[in-house]
Amino acid sequence: MAKARRGLRFWLAAVGAGLLVMTATAAYVWRDDIIKTLLNPKVPFGKDHPPPAPDYARRASWALLPDPAVAQPNQVDVFFLHPTVYNGGKHWNSPILDHAATVTLTRVMLPNYAAPFDAVGDVYAPRYREASLYTKSTLWDDAIEAREFAYGDVKAAFDYYLAHFNRGRPFILVGAEQGGELAARLLREVIAPDIALRSRLVAAYLIDTIVPADEYGPGAPVPACLRREEIGCLVAWASVGANDFTGAARLISRARVWNAAGLLEPLGSRQPLCVNPLYGAETDQFAPPRLNLGAAAATGLEWGVRPGFMVRQVGARCVDGVLRVTRPRSSLLRPSGNWTQRVREPAYNLFWADLEADSQARANVWFQSHPAPAPAPARQSNRA
Repeated sequence: MAKARRGLRFWLAAVGAGLLVMTATAAYVWRDDIIKTLLNPKVPFGKDHPPPAPDYARRASWALLPDPAVAQPNQVDVFFLHPTVYNGGKHWNSPILDHAATVTLTRVMLPNYAAPFDAVGDVYAPRYREASLYTKSTLWDDAIEAREFAYGDVKAAFDYYLAHFNRGRPFILVGAEQGGELAARLLREVIAPDIALRSRLVAAYLIDTIVPADEYGPGAPVPACLRREEIGCLVAWASVGANDFTGAARLISRARVWNAAGLLEPLGSRQPLCVNPLYGAETDQFAPPRLNLGAAAATGLEWGVRPGFMVRQVGARCVDGVLRVTRPRSSLLRPSGNWTQRVREPAYNLFWADLEADSQARANVWFQSHPAPAPAPARQSNRA
């Protein structure tokens, strides 16, 4: 009898161990699907009460807000719209002070995507009720509506910036990923139609953002940049690996762009705009790695601290409107982690130093054609 009980316990333990192994294996295989399921708000967008709107008169509504007393008339401003930092789960759109999102914004996105522009001007970065990372996993109407909803905050922030902070200075518009999508509408609906405002645009940068090339051709109010010495133009690209043909096709098929009604619609058969950041120009010529001024993994750096650069890491070429980027030499500059880490903007910027140099070159050209009355004093930018 004792021997039979020992045998039974052995088989029960073996079955239990097998079930644990099977469960762990299934969890690993379907880990991305599990994460996406957990991040689904599980309520239609129309029934999800959005978090309170930000008040841009309050400092807490800005991730970066320079001291307006320090800014001078002959200085460039940078208006920066950050990429997605809110994973999702509770809402389709993020509360502006969600703790986890704030940590990602402060530690990852600002030092990697806003900091390259700090050398050229003070950076104004509003918080906004962004669409969650979950909306990148689906093209349901709810997800599209959440992305459209975020524009209301961005428009309010830009209006407040113009009325209270800008004081007629030239400015650069920067947006990355979701921030780039929202900046594209701001550029299309607010900046391009306003001649006086457009005349102060040094350049716009839409990083990892798809916009239709036919809207930014020669003669457009804000054309694509054709050379680094040009101002009042647009630098925009969306990238994949050099040999990732499936990824390029998927990027195009899932792309949504703004229409005249202010709604997101499929890109369809239109070709995306691709301005190669290594050239600062719309061209299909291959840019070899020797032109890469410096990639950076700047995560965790305090604002104002320049990262260590890894030079000559990647080459890039625009092919059918998509930027094909060669494999980085350093393993620090390659995607890794779980689904949430892989689909958001990475914790590094392959073109950090290139964007810094590009924006400085265009600002220099702007001031050469718009002489300033006197040199500006040293700047001091502060994080909100």
